[in-house]
Amino acid sequence: SEKLLKLAASVPRESLVALGTCFGKFTKSQKFRLSVTALDFLAPYAKYKVWVKPGSEQSFLYGNHVLKSGLGRITENTAQYQGVVVYSMADVPLGFGVAAKSTQECRKVDPLAIVVFHQADIGEYVRNEDTLT
Repeated sequence: SEKLLKLAASVPRESLVALGTCFGKFTKSQKFRLSVTALDFLAPYAKYKVWVKPGSEQSFLYGNHVLKSGLGRITENTAQYQGVVVYSMADVPLGFGVAAKSTQECRKVDPLAIVVFHQADIGEYVRNEDTLT
């Protein structure tokens, strides 16, 4: 934002490490791990979406995977291991993850099977507020 840019102008260039919103971090094995701070930027452009039932929203926000029993809807033709944005049934973005099953597999899998692997959720703002950048 322009306000943040003006604040950063008062810091010397040699001392400034970064400016803007942190989308994620690189792991020690050089893989990029998205952070929940990227959710507001990713959600409007998500091609693959998953909606969870109200009863399993809380479970997802505590960092658990989405089970078939908590699945409300899923975008058609979602492939296995595809990145997805997780929404509540009221179309509020809750987080994102990876599809554990394709759309076709979700139809015939048992209710306790994992359909979305948890990656990040808005509950992290509370759980990790001291380390979240």
